[in-house]
Amino acid sequence: MPQMRIRDAAAYLGVSDDTVRRWIDNGTLPATVDQAGRKVVDGYEVAKVARQHASPPPLPGGLASSARNRFVGLVTDVRTDSVMAQVELQCGPFRVVSLMSSEAVRDLGLELGSVAIAAIKSTNVIIETAQGES
Repeated sequence: MPQMRIRDAAAYLGVSDDTVRRWIDNGTLPATVDQAGRKVVDGYEVAKVARQHASPPPLPGGLASSARNRFVGLVTDVRTDSVMAQVELQCGPFRVVSLMSSEAVRDLGLELGSVAIAAIKSTNVIIETAQGES
């Protein structure tokens, strides 16, 4: 399993280095020592902690859907012309951009600061990694 330093784990978890150290001390996140004598954590364990501590906002109005990739966020930009529109949402740390008809923007009442849900259903998801890193 890939090992990472505390500061890198903190960056992926969106917390401080001290929080990661506290989680190590209280057993929330197991750690080992690498060959250089530094504390490191297993990448998979970091992912499990990230999943456990993820708390996305609840879906408004009791909505239900088969889509599993749903991000609740705030509208940060709306660009429209006579036919098409580009809508940007800020969903936690993630920026989500959608292209849709201008009519859909009007029908949904999308405006800056409004709450919206990006439901993503795709068979084409590209995953990238840095070469040579583990």
